[in-house]
Amino acid sequence: MLNQITVGKHMIKVKKPEKYTNIDSGLTNQEFNEKVSQGLTNIQIKKLSRSIPQILADNIFTLFNFLNLVIAILIAWTGSYRNLFFLGPVLANIIIGSFQQIRSKLTIDKINLVNEQEFSTIRNNEEVKVPIEELVEDDIVILKRGNTIPADGIVRSSNGLQTNESSITGESDTIEKFEDDSVYSGSFAIAGQARVQLTQVGMNSFVSKLSNAVSREKGSDSVLMKIINNIIKILTYTIVPIGLILFFRSFLKNGDVSQSILGTSASVIGMIPEGLVLLTAVALATGAYNLSKKKILVRSLNAIETLARVDTLCLDKTGTITTGKLNVKKISPEKGFSEEFVKQVASTIVEETEETNATAQAIKDLKSAAFKDKVKEVLPFSSETKYSGYIAESGTKYKMGAPEFIIDDPSEETNKRVQEAAEKGFRVIAVLREVDEKQDLLGLIFISDQVRKQAKSTFSYLKNQGIDLKIISGDNPVTVSNVASQAGIDKTDNYIDMSTLPADTDYSELVKKYRVFGRVRPNEKSDLIEAMQKNGLTVGMTGDGVNDVLAMRKSDCSIAIAGESDAAEASADFVLLNRNFDSMIFMLNEGRRVINNVERVASLYLIKTIYSVVLSIVFIFLGSGYPFQPSQLTPVNALTVGIPTFILALEPNYRPPAGRFMRNVMEIALPAAICNIILLLTIQGVGNWANLTYKSTSTMSVFAIGLIGYCALVSISNPLIIRKKVMIGVSMLLFVIAFTYSDKLFGLQSIFDLHFTFIYISIALLSWPLFMFMREVLGRRVFSRINWK
Repeated sequence: MLNQITVGKHMIKVKKPEKYTNIDSGLTNQEFNEKVSQGLTNIQIKKLSRSIPQILADNIFTLFNFLNLVIAILIAWTGSYRNLFFLGPVLANIIIGSFQQIRSKLTIDKINLVNEQEFSTIRNNEEVKVPIEELVEDDIVILKRGNTIPADGIVRSSNGLQTNESSITGESDTIEKFEDDSVYSGSFAIAGQARVQLTQVGMNSFVSKLSNAVSREKGSDSVLMKIINNIIKILTYTIVPIGLILFFRSFLKNGDVSQSILGTSASVIGMIPEGLVLLTAVALATGAYNLSKKKILVRSLNAIETLARVDTLCLDKTGTITTGKLNVKKISPEKGFSEEFVKQVASTIVEETEETNATAQAIKDLKSAAFKDKVKEVLPFSSETKYSGYIAESGTKYKMGAPEFIIDDPSEETNKRVQEAAEKGFRVIAVLREVDEKQDLLGLIFISDQVRKQAKSTFSYLKNQGIDLKIISGDNPVTVSNVASQAGIDKTDNYIDMSTLPADTDYSELVKKYRVFGRVRPNEKSDLIEAMQKNGLTVGMTGDGVNDVLAMRKSDCSIAIAGESDAAEASADFVLLNRNFDSMIFMLNEGRRVINNVERVASLYLIKTIYSVVLSIVFIFLGSGYPFQPSQLTPVNALTVGIPTFILALEPNYRPPAGRFMRNVMEIALPAAICNIILLLTIQGVGNWANLTYKSTSTMSVFAIGLIGYCALVSISNPLIIRKKVMIGVSMLLFVIAFTYSDKLFGLQSIFDLHFTFIYISIALLSWPLFMFMREVLGRRVFSRINWK
């Protein structure tokens, strides 16, 4: 027999076990070993961490590397082996990129192993903790609130288990599970407990068959990678046809196959911005590596960039603003009931529901004896209902939870006590009993939480960085407002109680108006995030509980505090393994460093792409050969682009991203490319008029490209601190040496040839003024009028 649900076009079927495992004793060692030998283990699909062969393949087998290989073969055929120097940077790109990404992978795998999910499992009459990948078919797993469900299975016994299957069905409704009901991998427990027998594990589970792990994949590429991929897509359709046309046009005019191949090769190589792709991948991998050293687990590399773009950060109160370590400060019984009686009722509820959250732990710490009531039905805690309890065989119902949700008709005195406690930052828990629909309030429990020591400095820093903070919590909004105020968050008196709002409330206007949202149900948290996104905001969400999961999945970037909920950790882009929210500062800065530095240096890579495409088209119409060969450009590319960009990519740069990648890039790349086009066409014209040799004009052309490259390098390096001045100075010295002693190596004529001294000096004196003039003209006439979004 199969239990099943329909998800889109897919039917999820959970088979009944052929043999029912004893839920008290579990599998024996012999039965476990048999399952392992049959391959019935819960092997997981690894999503983020690619294997080393995959990393090497991704770095080696690219379209541009294939083009480079074809070009290298053609150049080798001509016998001009010095023009194969262009392969040096290509190989360096492969080696550096692979090394950085493998280093990041090994570090992330190591820290992921430490954070591997473990599940309470019954084996050999004992409850043991078992890593998710060591579970086998027919294992009896004990599921608790906050656990992800590790594989498909059948409920064998339930203590009020409720699940959320939104990750596989798209519906966020709470589903109550009874004995013999099916549970599905990819969903998570939001209330109660159960013992579940696994029936379809590893690759046989529905989620694995769809290659969809419990954590949601948010979107595809980041903004930066989308832009770069679009550039590459355009070039893919441009490079080959332009290269072929240029080759045949050149060959038909000069009849020299070798010369035509070398000129075309220089053109095609110039169009390929391969270093930009590498630099972006390395920057993201390095960012993940740096974060891992701070005990921050990165589950999505693209999220590093997304985090840098976050302008609104939504915070849960408990475990984020506060430490999450709750203490009962006071018990206030109603008339006719004793403090001890209230303690006993609360302790009984915690014992019967087997709840392990922070509130339950605070009540356990009271060490009060529970009643020995015979329980008829357990009422597990749910973030939707905001209470837990049980029904005794006598029919008496005992409940414990948020006063606003469980007290039907509170007195003015009760409301006043709750309000006063909330204003002092206490979490208020009401304990009551119901007999024959008559409700008696037994008393109120006041619970305190401690604001994190570094909270003020952390939130002050985030505010100064232009990040708007909003608090979304299931607690009383007055309590949340008070705690947030203690943490240094401003405008916390601007709060709203979500439980008082009608169903048709416009959330888009609500999120503009309020900073603190209290009494928020899990699905409402998600709706609030969505409303902010519809308002054009990039939203980050932090949380540590199962009630935060839906909102974390909806957000652009999610951060989980480790140790509270497996489901929250599995849904997050980042997991703070040290439970230190202050790490947010380092995370934000690391993300901004990556994106700002890539944006800053990207222009240097696109200069040669732009002028190479334009010059190729120009020389196709002119019918003349390309003005230089690949070997001649090698030292210029290395000294003005390759080496400096990798150094600049490591610079601290923590300003908020401007959100205008193309404008930032084109403000440098386009003026520089136009300067190169003007200078090279001028040099070609002068060379033809003066009957200069190809070697002379090609050296002048490459010299001009190098000087414009330094103009762009100086521009993106501002402010010019000492280490940048040293870098540029050393690079220029090597540049002069390359143009003096590299005749045989790169085919460059010495710039100190007295016959051409005047021309080289003229190019040097003209480069900077021409570059600045083009920047000014394009900046005022073109860039200011273009909508770059």
